[in-house]
Amino acid sequence: MKFTRGTAAGAVGLAVAAVLVGATGAAASEDALPLPNYGDVAVDQVHQRVFVSGGPTANGIVVTDFRGRVTKRIDGQPGATGLELSADGSSLYVALAAGDAVSVISTETLTETARHATGAQTCPTHLARTGSLVWFGYGCAADWNAKIGKLDPAAAAPVDVSRPFGGATFQRAPLLASSGAEAGPVVAGQLSLSQSTVRVFSQAGGDLAAGASGDVVGASLNDLSVSPDGATLYSASGSRGNVEAFAPADLARRGSYATGVRPNSVASSPNNAFVATAITTSGADDVKVYAVGGTLPVRTVQVDRTETAATRGLAWSADLKRLFVITQQANDPAPRLSVVTSPTDDD
Repeated sequence: MKFTRGTAAGAVGLAVAAVLVGATGAAASEDALPLPNYGDVAVDQVHQRVFVSGGPTANGIVVTDFRGRVTKRIDGQPGATGLELSADGSSLYVALAAGDAVSVISTETLTETARHATGAQTCPTHLARTGSLVWFGYGCAADWNAKIGKLDPAAAAPVDVSRPFGGATFQRAPLLASSGAEAGPVVAGQLSLSQSTVRVFSQAGGDLAAGASGDVVGASLNDLSVSPDGATLYSASGSRGNVEAFAPADLARRGSYATGVRPNSVASSPNNAFVATAITTSGADDVKVYAVGGTLPVRTVQVDRTETAATRGLAWSADLKRLFVITQQANDPAPRLSVVTSPTDDD
């Protein structure tokens, strides 16, 4: 197994690779991506690229190849946080939490092609997609006035924040997750609460219809992932020692995957067959990959002892040949990108 971490020497970096000894080794690197912090990660299989945003306090996105080598930095993206690819993969949508807008980046030219204002003091932060529609969780303060807005790229007026879609308001910008299918589901979760609530919506006619809701995910919700077939919702909450699975239709439980203390990331695989998990504490098995319904992980990875997996820092390649892992150091929030090859193979 090979574990590769990208570098950031100027605009372009060289990969650092190390062959692991056993199933839980990790490569060490001192190099961080040229970003002050971390927001989100998205994978473009067609162009073999990984996009990493710098979060609300940054103004850019870093682009790497599939080996983790930095190829470009896209500046002028104030507060770039949530990332979401279009259905055809030609565009990357970026939630500009410090820019009150959602920008559109061409995945071919890596240039901005459009910017859609969401209104003053809206702070769009998290994104999810149903078909061609993009939903954004927005809200600048923890004042229970945050909502879900809609971006329809084909509409004459693409952005709609005239009402809280799904009829729900949140303490702060809700975390969103979706299967990507036109009908949904779209799941919204409230972060940073002692008891976190998730709400499930379906999409029809450009609106969100409310479905199941509940506080089944526990306290300190960190991450949500919906399987591409829409059949399973996964949650990672700091109060639990495992990632949990639910049926979106009624939030009935659908299994549990042991992670260790304080899980902070979860990502369903593109073929629905695996789930990747990570924890915020440094341990022997920081990242685990399970077959859906499996008891023991098919792969475990230990990141460098000076680092921990970043919250919401896991992403798969569409062909399942790579699992991308974002890590951070306690004294340096700049993200580091690691590439786990053959993540579903137990070798």
